[in-house]
Amino acid sequence: MSRRRITAAVAVLVLATGCGAADMTEQASPFANARGARTVTLSVQSWVGAQANVAVAQYLLEHELGYRVDTVQVDEVPAWDALSQGRVDAILEDWGHPEQEQRYVEDKKTIVNGGDLGVTGHIGWFVPTYFAERHPDVTDWKNLNKYADRFRTPESGGKGQLMDGSPSYVTNDKALVKNLELDYRVVFAGSEAAQITQIKQFAKEKKPFLTYWYTPQWLSAKVPMTEVKLPAYEEGCDADPAKVACAYPVTPLQKYLNADFAEHGGEAAELLKNFEWTTEDQNEVSLMIAEQKLSPREAAGKWVDSHPSTWQKWLP
Repeated sequence: MSRRRITAAVAVLVLATGCGAADMTEQASPFANARGARTVTLSVQSWVGAQANVAVAQYLLEHELGYRVDTVQVDEVPAWDALSQGRVDAILEDWGHPEQEQRYVEDKKTIVNGGDLGVTGHIGWFVPTYFAERHPDVTDWKNLNKYADRFRTPESGGKGQLMDGSPSYVTNDKALVKNLELDYRVVFAGSEAAQITQIKQFAKEKKPFLTYWYTPQWLSAKVPMTEVKLPAYEEGCDADPAKVACAYPVTPLQKYLNADFAEHGGEAAELLKNFEWTTEDQNEVSLMIAEQKLSPREAAGKWVDSHPSTWQKWLP
């Protein structure tokens, strides 16, 4: 993994609340990877930060360069297959998939790295800061069993609950619970949106919770959370998914382009290669989409209007 892994209507980006469909047959744009076509197809992952990337890229491609942009929601691993086949032209936020990188970038050469997104991602286990301040030792994984009863829920079957988001996100959590001998059960909320709803409800009631979470994410500014220190990450410690007993790595998030599109995609490909912004930029757009309930297009337009010095450098 490692999210490191830890995300369609024509010209409209829809805020997703569930898993992306793995079957691209009906979803893929017929114009994807068509030489000379002024159409671009972007893969949209289901978390709001990834949707913010696509919203801004789509807005600029349409308003500044005159392209038509199609978007397709698809889960993380199937998105690589679709990108390799030319069913989509670009993935704008990847949290690290070594197997797919080896297969498609190194071996088949059907996908190329499009450069850094500019955002550094990290997955971990978090508790609400209000609980960590009262029980500071909870931030060491060795003490989690001491608090298992405090994190118990009806869904966790007598064990402490470790709340995960979408089952489609690649996660080491079940292996970690087993290999670290923790008295917990991984419970999936079902989607990022459902997980956020549960976290906000717990926080409103000042209840303790333990959750798989990732940064950057706009909710962290609304519900302060403190990371639980897992055994330190070392290169290769997550190589065998069944034996993982270490923390998740810190991951510079990457863009990937279909190889033919990268070569023949003209101004669109050049803009996407140049697209690089900060965590603060991404969170600003994400917050407008998820919290202020603006449409992705509206949020992108507001950000573009107020940050010309950033995006003008991306134009070919």
